[in-house]
Amino acid sequence: MRYVAGIDGGQSSTVAVIGDEGGRILASGRAGPADEIGARPESLRLREALRGALDDARARAGLPEETVFAAVVAGVSGYRGRVYGRAPDLPAERFVLMHDAPIALAGALAGEPGVVVVSGTGSVIYARDAYGTAQTLGGWGFLFGDEGSAFWIAREALALLMRAHDEGAGTLAGETLAACEFFGVRSLRELVHAFYHGELSRERLAAFAPAVLRCDSLQPIVDAGAKRLAALAHRAIDAGAPATVALVGGTFADAAFRERVSERIREAVHGALIVPPRYEPAAGALLLAYRELGVARQELDA
Repeated sequence: MRYVAGIDGGQSSTVAVIGDEGGRILASGRAGPADEIGARPESLRLREALRGALDDARARAGLPEETVFAAVVAGVSGYRGRVYGRAPDLPAERFVLMHDAPIALAGALAGEPGVVVVSGTGSVIYARDAYGTAQTLGGWGFLFGDEGSAFWIAREALALLMRAHDEGAGTLAGETLAACEFFGVRSLRELVHAFYHGELSRERLAAFAPAVLRCDSLQPIVDAGAKRLAALAHRAIDAGAPATVALVGGTFADAAFRERVSERIREAVHGALIVPPRYEPAAGALLLAYRELGVARQELDA
């Protein structure tokens, strides 16, 4: 029996899924974040996240420690063809490292062409047409873009509260108090100090997004993020991708935000079909791992 694995390395966590050669999913495992933003050559962040998630899945599947996988595909947030820290070392006959957007599309649409809108800690739109031509929109990272992501929503809301504080009009005082309580700080300036000095991670800042999504006074920010995600999906479809769109990522756990983005896409693209993701991104990576073996699977047996 040969085994394959798919790994989704995100900015908040890493998930690995193991399958056998018959397409049966055996187990999944988890580890910490895998992205390499700010990584130095000695960084073990990516290496340990991929190996940790795979080892956890292998143990849960009851496979021996010496198991060597026929193929492993890992999609990592922000990956652009170069590893900045220590290179991954996985027990695999064939190992492919790629950006996480293709695995999100492969999972959401079970390998079929279309568009995936990803919104987690970061955001990106990825599309593939019927001829295999792919395009990536957005995904510029937390400094330059990622509109509609959890980090962007949280950052924009906090920036608005800081501007309101400077204006001294007493507006958004309740929202400011709620934000400080969420982060366990006494003031917005203490929050800023904690972030810039590495005491508050990007993941922790992004965790404030659900509170923003539920706040009536901050809905203009939410709507701006939804419109930007929809505009990029529209552009991908105009460029030739099928108008089948899946929304993937933790931010879409909020049903109202998911519906808002869906509405904006339908407004921009007549006849757009918004479909629920078929599989998670890690399972999408698993499907791509099967393809590395020359097996084109459209279905997985959970």
